[in-house]
Amino acid sequence: MLDGWARRRIDPVLNVMGKGLAQAGISANSVTLAAFGVGVLAAAAIAFGWFLTGLALLLVSRLGDGLDGAIARFKGKTDFGGYLDIVLDFAFYGAIPLGFVLADPATNAVAGAVLLLSFYVNGSSFLAYAIMAEKRILLGEVRGDKSLIFSTGLAEATETLIVFVAFCLFPGWFAQIAYVFAALTFYTALSRIVLASRSFR
Repeated sequence: MLDGWARRRIDPVLNVMGKGLAQAGISANSVTLAAFGVGVLAAAAIAFGWFLTGLALLLVSRLGDGLDGAIARFKGKTDFGGYLDIVLDFAFYGAIPLGFVLADPATNAVAGAVLLLSFYVNGSSFLAYAIMAEKRILLGEVRGDKSLIFSTGLAEATETLIVFVAFCLFPGWFAQIAYVFAALTFYTALSRIVLASRSFR
């Protein structure tokens, strides 16, 4: 829901940074891999209870996730780059809740499992929609110049990042926040299924 608003504000800065990195010979894929590596470190820090360290690392990771696209826009996109980016994005989105589950399994395990299920369902609806839209040549850049066709929803990357930040700042409220966001994520998946039923008949 907030991705379009956020992109209009941060893309100009990311494009300047991405151009500089591209001119320095840094590839988009290397930034994608580095951002994911930092994201894994964030999840590990969270698992050990170092929540503010995890917060700092996950913010650095998401900065890298924005920069890889900026570099690709300057040097030229590749299908593998787009593929790698989306796969590692989903891996990151699973790793952070897992970190909180490992930090306090007794309190967080069920809520974390529900949240991860909602991510799984939502991710499937997102990717399946992109595949079918590509098959039918339903072009669109509602979320900018992307390698995949992005369908909008209530729970997108910006909302997920906000929730992850809230997890780190208020770890004692992980379960409550996770249940609420899982409900929003399930709703997003359902709305995308409804959209698909209208688009692909």
